[in-house]
Amino acid sequence: MKTSIITKIARVAIVIQMIVMVSSCKKDYLNIDNYFDDEFNIDSAFANPRNIEAYMWGAAAMFPDESNTIRFGYTPGPMATDEGLNGLTGGGASNVYYGMDFATGRISPDFFGDSNPNLNQWGVYYKIIRKCNSILQNLDRPRGFTTADRLRIEGYTRFIRAYAYYNILVDYGPAILLNDEVVNTNEPIEYYDRARATYDETMDYTCTEFEKAAVLLPKEVSLLDFGRPSKGAAFALVARLRLIHASPLFNGGPAASSYFGNWKRKTDNVNYVSQQYDESRWAVAAAAAKRVMDMNQYRLYTVPSDDNTPSLPVGVTSDPNFYGTYPDGAAGIDALKSYSDIFTGEAVAEINKEIIWGRNTNYLVSTISQGSMPPSLGGWGRFCVTQKVVDAYLMDDGRTKEEASADGYYSETGFTDKPRNFSGYPLNSGVYKMYANREMRFYASIGFNEAVWQAQSSSSLNSHTAKYYFQDADGRGGVTATSPNYPITGYVIKKYNHPMDAFQGTGARHIKKAYSIIRYAEILLSYTEALNKLTGSHTVTLGDQQYTVSRDVDQMKGAFNLVRYRAGLPGLNTTQLSSATQVQKEIERERMVELLWENRRYYDVRRWGIYEETEREPIRGMNPDGATKEDYYQRVIPGTSSFMSRVVNKKLVFMPLPRVELRRLPSVDQNPGY
Repeated sequence: MKTSIITKIARVAIVIQMIVMVSSCKKDYLNIDNYFDDEFNIDSAFANPRNIEAYMWGAAAMFPDESNTIRFGYTPGPMATDEGLNGLTGGGASNVYYGMDFATGRISPDFFGDSNPNLNQWGVYYKIIRKCNSILQNLDRPRGFTTADRLRIEGYTRFIRAYAYYNILVDYGPAILLNDEVVNTNEPIEYYDRARATYDETMDYTCTEFEKAAVLLPKEVSLLDFGRPSKGAAFALVARLRLIHASPLFNGGPAASSYFGNWKRKTDNVNYVSQQYDESRWAVAAAAAKRVMDMNQYRLYTVPSDDNTPSLPVGVTSDPNFYGTYPDGAAGIDALKSYSDIFTGEAVAEINKEIIWGRNTNYLVSTISQGSMPPSLGGWGRFCVTQKVVDAYLMDDGRTKEEASADGYYSETGFTDKPRNFSGYPLNSGVYKMYANREMRFYASIGFNEAVWQAQSSSSLNSHTAKYYFQDADGRGGVTATSPNYPITGYVIKKYNHPMDAFQGTGARHIKKAYSIIRYAEILLSYTEALNKLTGSHTVTLGDQQYTVSRDVDQMKGAFNLVRYRAGLPGLNTTQLSSATQVQKEIERERMVELLWENRRYYDVRRWGIYEETEREPIRGMNPDGATKEDYYQRVIPGTSSFMSRVVNKKLVFMPLPRVELRRLPSVDQNPGY
């Protein structure tokens, strides 16, 4: 019977999703729901528990796949930042990498259209909100609804609605808050016209809705329900939002003044973004992260060390705990597998306690993995990371490349003379010394020149060494590398490629992958950052719990060092911990590396108020026109028209609201600069 019910619900949900796709071209969130009517009358959606649940999951199905951040992306994503780009030179309607259009300033209120509908999700989110409001208004109607089922549906519905507002908040800024109102149709235009809330009001409302949802959501979801939100997902998103709220761009001070000082609501002249600094926001952010930690439900994923695990580097004195057994030190685990397995599909996502909320998706295979794979293996070879990213990785002993240059442990002269194989990762001899002795996350994440792509499922094309020299097969002038299918920076994102993955050759297959919407490593880094900003002690109430937080260096070290130890690196030392500025610098580096291409960098540099600073730095890579090692290994600025026209502008902290929406709602203000 249980299987039969699930099957029936799944069939209804599939029908709903198909109808949603047909109706999704409508951009006006004021249009009435009509997709349900194609299957049965809208009143039938609330006639029984099965229908209302199907209607609810149909609303959830309208969200874009969170992994879709690159090609046909729904959000600017990595290619709108200093961590990624591609070599396509087209723009506008011919471009499918909307992050590049965003970074090159092509986005405008009139830009949205049939050529790039994914980047305009404003109306879709309001459709979702309206459907959720309809459900909440009709929860007492279904016959046969038990109290437990009613509360369960309410919890999921509140989460779905809060998640719609979350997406509006992070990409568009202040929202039009509808609360529980189901917007009527066929009303005079004055009925629909309403102003946007302030940023603080939107933030507080969204977090409050997540809090209400968390009370009703299950603490854990079953293996078959992987992808559904849980109590931990709601709490984790609150922690993420509260950290953003506390950050310089939205919390008074120079950054808030520079970006939003003159942005006021025309209906009452109120600042959209607060111009008064409030330290207590950092305390709320710290408490929200600590609450997730105190659930004792999540932990960093680790793989025990074995005979193939490289030994920890000798002579590390900066951290006396470094050689202890994980989690008290970095010993006893395989750092490369512990990190890479999360993204390659080797770790089973459904039981991975680091993934607080995630989803299975084919996009990581069909787009991200193939977009990075060398052309010789059937890939596109064009999803590039930058030299800045490569330089951000530490050496395996925890030193920066600048610190390690003094004794030659890091060098940009010469090549290695011995092959290595560690944790199943083969490293050729003759590799540029820049890529030697780096931390394990570097090898897990970056595809560099002369790196090996194992492609083990292909019996005819496995263990391929990608060579990006101009004349080589995977380089700019190679016979298989039709432009722009070569890495214009000399680096591609390898993070989502499993050693078994292959796209052509005998037996070529791919490993199933899941995308982490939010994972525990982010919570640990957020907790450290929030504590680091405190100058006094604060007591915070979240739900029925109280948290007293301050800049406790032991707490900071404990959270931050878990991430570092998992990467096989020493943790923060006493000198670093004594300086809030130095700790912030380490956090910024760590988030760039640990969360690479997980759609956090775009938001991080903005909330820190350093977007213009980071984006104005010339993005560099190796020289794709170099036919020899001497010519190739030169730091250059990629010479493509799409990159050279890159624009830095304050307005690009938010997406613009579509002009068609503003014409319908005269009281709604556009985001500043558009």
